[in-house]
Amino acid sequence: MKCKICNNESLEIFTALVLSKYKVKYYKCTNCSFIQTENPYWLNESYNSAITKLDIGLIQRNIELSKKTVLIIKCFFKPNKSFLDFAGGYGMLTRLMRDNGFKFYRQDKYCENLFSDSFDIKDIDINTFELLTSFEVFEHLENPLNDIDEMLAYSDNILFSTWLQPNIEIKPENWWYISPEIGQHIAIYHINTLKYIAKKKELFLYTNSKNLHMLTKKKINPYLFKLLTNNKISNFLSYILPSSKKSLNNEDYYYLKNKL
Repeated sequence: MKCKICNNESLEIFTALVLSKYKVKYYKCTNCSFIQTENPYWLNESYNSAITKLDIGLIQRNIELSKKTVLIIKCFFKPNKSFLDFAGGYGMLTRLMRDNGFKFYRQDKYCENLFSDSFDIKDIDINTFELLTSFEVFEHLENPLNDIDEMLAYSDNILFSTWLQPNIEIKPENWWYISPEIGQHIAIYHINTLKYIAKKKELFLYTNSKNLHMLTKKKINPYLFKLLTNNKISNFLSYILPSSKKSLNNEDYYYLKNKL
């Protein structure tokens, strides 16, 4: 099989029982170490619900990521600009960021917008954004380079989360992120994969070398990025340096009330 990232040869590394019934082959690129499944014919079935029932960390993850996103915007971007959460699910991160005073909007083709209704990409006439966030999305992408191009059409700056391959022999039984039970994680990245993508797209890559990364045209301090994406440090900074921006909660309430 050819690698979907760099088009080099990918070799079969294991087989997993996807959705507890399909024997699916997983391949690893001999060049950039990207792991992909065989043609994911089961996706319609695995997305009967856009958000899997096993994602019990959804709320906590969005709270933690919102803290880091606030810090990153304040350090590296223009806080008064507009922002987009790409494939934003229920709209939880968008609501949290608007509560922190940032003009965030949500985009998602497949999931119902529960928490940021009327603050969706389809509700506005904005085509470009200061920063695009895409959290726990990259591992779901069937054609990653095409989707990254779609993101770059919205913004030159992509802040995203996906877990990088650990330094172990990866098998579904010894690394939880494969998650064959849900059948949605079909693209698993290595640091070399992200470096290849950054070079191909002519972007800088910044990463905490674990699960949070940024592709951007901006040249920033990589050590500061690592500090801001550290859980303990981001929690501490969020506590002692609360957002100086006024929450949009009250403004949004009256906007929705008048709309109704």
